[in-house]
Amino acid sequence: MTAVGTGISAPARVETTKSIRVLVVDDFKSFRQWVCSKLRKQAHFSVIGEAATAREALRKARRLDPDIILLDVSLPAGSSIALQKELHVVLPSSKIIFLSACDDKEVVRCALGDGAGGYVLKSDAALELASAIKAVNCGKRYVSSAVKLVQ
Repeated sequence: MTAVGTGISAPARVETTKSIRVLVVDDFKSFRQWVCSKLRKQAHFSVIGEAATAREALRKARRLDPDIILLDVSLPAGSSIALQKELHVVLPSSKIIFLSACDDKEVVRCALGDGAGGYVLKSDAALELASAIKAVNCGKRYVSSAVKLVQ
């Protein structure tokens, strides 16, 4: 391609956006697979791993160094809130979004108060998950529209 009237070739346009690397942690396999499938259909995201337990999540997060960790708030055999604290120490650059069926305001406040970047209800995931990931990846906080937090 030549710029008009100059005889100089215009540089090719280079795509500079990198995909957001996501680790999906949920003990419910079919929901985890649905989330992974949904994210893999979008160019902005790269699902780099899945985990079903807190222990597996910590091991994979250390190895994979994700940008975003989608974390079920109720994992078996381990507290997700405690896991979040450990992940912040081990991987301070990884951001956490809780993905949960629980809309209890105290649980949401506790999760966000301990450093999570977002909280998305599983019932809202189809419509809000991509926006939440993008917002939290940019340093913003995201809470599902259905969660009413009174300050």
